[in-house]
Amino acid sequence: MLSKKARKARKAKKELDAKGKLDRKMTKVCRFCEHKELRIDYKDERTLKRYMNERGKIIPRRMSGACARHQRAITSAIKRARHLAILPYAAEAFR
Repeated sequence: MLSKKARKARKAKKELDAKGKLDRKMTKVCRFCEHKELRIDYKDERTLKRYMNERGKIIPRRMSGACARHQRAITSAIKRARHLAILPYAAEAFR
């Protein structure tokens, strides 16, 4: 049996907004818009790996937090780096 406190806490977690969706307040900010001195470069393997998962796939915009403009630039930089063999097309474990 749940206590009154536990039931209230559980109910508070399930609170929905007016449209019937969970209210999410945390928004991600594009790193490249926030820090203007950062540049997307196909030769910068370390930066590009942040936008790839462990399998070598490009992380989508909703997960990476990049704006549309910079997500397109990241994607093309990763594809260019793959073509030049700077980044792998697939992770080592999946080849």
